[in-house]
Amino acid sequence: MILRIDSFDIAGPRDYTRSLDATRPPKIVRRLNAPATLQVWMVSDETSFLAPVAGARVLLERLNGTKLFSGYLTCAPEAEHNGEGERGSVYCYKLSADGDEASLDRKPTLLRAPFVNRTAGSAIRELLKDVAPPVLRWDDVQDGEVLVSYGSNPQVKCTQQLAEIAALTRSVYRVHDSAVSFAPIGTVVHLLDEADPNFTPGGLRVTEEPEILNDITVTGRVEPRAYVKDYFLGDGYTLRYSLSEQPFVLRNSTLVEEEYEGSGLRAQYWSAADPAGKITVSGGKLHVAGGTGVDGATAVCFIEAMEMGGAVLLQHGDVAFTGASDGVIGGLYSGAAITSNCVAGFRVTKSGAQSKIQPIVNGGATGTSMTTVAGRKYSLTTRFYSSEPLRRRQVFHSSTAPVAEGRGGGAVGTDVRVVLEAREIDPANPATLAASSVVLYDGVVAGAPGFCTYVLVNSTDLHCDIPYTLLRKTAQVLVRSTKSGQAARTRLTGAQADGAECVVGSDAALYFFSPYPPSPNEAIQVSYRSSGRAMARVIDSSDIRARMHQGDDGVRGAVRRILSPGARTGVDCENAALALLDDHTKPAWRGEYSTWSEFLPGGADVFPGDDVNVNAPSRAIQFRATVREVEIEVVDPADDRSKYRIAFANDAASSLACEFDKAMLREPLEIVMSTSGTEALYLDALASAEITAVTSTTVTIDAGLAAPSGGGVEVRRSDSGWDFQNDRNLIGRFTTRTFTVPRLARVQDYWLRQYDASSPAKYSRYSTLLHVDYPL
Repeated sequence: MILRIDSFDIAGPRDYTRSLDATRPPKIVRRLNAPATLQVWMVSDETSFLAPVAGARVLLERLNGTKLFSGYLTCAPEAEHNGEGERGSVYCYKLSADGDEASLDRKPTLLRAPFVNRTAGSAIRELLKDVAPPVLRWDDVQDGEVLVSYGSNPQVKCTQQLAEIAALTRSVYRVHDSAVSFAPIGTVVHLLDEADPNFTPGGLRVTEEPEILNDITVTGRVEPRAYVKDYFLGDGYTLRYSLSEQPFVLRNSTLVEEEYEGSGLRAQYWSAADPAGKITVSGGKLHVAGGTGVDGATAVCFIEAMEMGGAVLLQHGDVAFTGASDGVIGGLYSGAAITSNCVAGFRVTKSGAQSKIQPIVNGGATGTSMTTVAGRKYSLTTRFYSSEPLRRRQVFHSSTAPVAEGRGGGAVGTDVRVVLEAREIDPANPATLAASSVVLYDGVVAGAPGFCTYVLVNSTDLHCDIPYTLLRKTAQVLVRSTKSGQAARTRLTGAQADGAECVVGSDAALYFFSPYPPSPNEAIQVSYRSSGRAMARVIDSSDIRARMHQGDDGVRGAVRRILSPGARTGVDCENAALALLDDHTKPAWRGEYSTWSEFLPGGADVFPGDDVNVNAPSRAIQFRATVREVEIEVVDPADDRSKYRIAFANDAASSLACEFDKAMLREPLEIVMSTSGTEALYLDALASAEITAVTSTTVTIDAGLAAPSGGGVEVRRSDSGWDFQNDRNLIGRFTTRTFTVPRLARVQDYWLRQYDASSPAKYSRYSTLLHVDYPL
């Protein structure tokens, strides 16, 4: 065994092997998804001894060159006086070192937008670009599974972020011998078999810790629940309208607020294709001075995917055109950044010495066009609204649902309303700064993709300056109004300075700005999702039956709150419960194995994240588990011998990919699902239902879907009692798509779910609320 320490002086690495304290062997501890540590004791028995300094590089390796530990001293050695020797005072030094992971925590990661719909390995490589020293390699970082979303936090150490990403994908990261690796748990498997001649029977200690669960309730975050549409009637002066429910709101967050400081694009936000060198940053502006003439060849792209869910505001900037232009500004693309793939954006074409701005939707020009005027700026904004805030399910893992086979992850389909607006700003006329925007396009993109690529500029031959770009998630409320004899239009929500007409307050009310009050008899429709606690209860009927005996009904229940990954909906809670059942209907094994280095299984070194197959028939033991910790004592450096203690556990004893906490269930669940699946229990929600006519005594409703065969639409006064046996709050059951219900008051609620002919009847998972607040 050789111990080398480099204090980064002119002498280079020094060999400290002879100085090791024979009474206290070096000790290495490797932990799963955490930095390795080393403790070494040395004796200064020679006058030439030079104590290492804090931050020195430490290598402990076998005689064959295999590294047992590589890292850095975390602090200066601790000196302890051990008496006097022939050459003077003798000191014992205690050295503490962290693994190579320490090099990743020396500086913070950069502030960036959350990683969205990208592989775990890709996210890790982006983080490593921020902090990894040049000597560190990461070519062994596998892509792994796709992350739904992960928010990087500069205030959290890089190694902790790597550990969180690894846990989300049931993977292991390792930084060893100047290399970073990332791979699924159990990629390397060791066999602990008592039939192996090198097996150490006395070194195996195993305990079974049964925590059998077959009836699990999981609670998660606040989720979007009912599809709500509130209907009001303007009177020309009322500016405040109370909403019927508290809207579900994903935390308003700014994805990017870019003002183009410095001399280049920030790599944590943008990537650029610029073969002709036409894109530059200077003077607080992004300058575009042409292109190659090839569609998609010159482009500035947002580095993360854009989830087409909830409500998002994209302010592409106050664009100042410096010449006739051709290209697309603020495009959302499904696939490669070429015009035919543009889901929505602003198509700019040459119009003499000026340019024409026109919306582009699904690859084709549409809507109203606007011709530029020399010397003026054009504030271009895209807003999109979706009734589904989340476009992909969370993924949950277990020992039987590992990487690429996790539970969940399915896409959530929906239509998306897109509003493209422009505001012409005349620097010589300050009033134009407060003018409302002109809506160039307001329409629905049917079956919109779940994720798009945001391309700020796709320049075939654009000539313009852009001083800022803002991407922000906003309140997920869509406001539409209709004046008598006119078509419905979207009322822009947000800040008045951004050209908006109204805003949704924290008090669950809609406020119109004073210049934009609804006209008398102007119909107002406010669409959003209500909120409630996500939860699900899942039972394993077969396991319950197997455990039944006299005096025991076989149920082993628990209520858990899932902390990580985040369960954002009831469906996520179901998948989390299923992942928990995968392991907790099985025995929970935990143990450790101690042996000498020459007797390691297969002769290979062991690291946390490896799996072990334990096979000891004489003790009726056979299971697979994951190594959680490895402790190595180098008891005989001269002969290269170490003593290993390998601690392991399976997922039933300690979950690798899900973190739960105990919880209290405050209300019973109406529906219990089994391990056979969930979607078969529910019908589609009536997300498109709406009120088409209101009189003083009746309301006409279009359910948005044809009634299922043998079923129909059930309408109630409150969101409860969905059952054929309960008529307490029932308004009626209807078998046609359009029907009329009575109106008894100025303010009235109609709750809808569809049902089918099965017994018991299946209903929609979520209700639809149609709320009317019209004068009688």
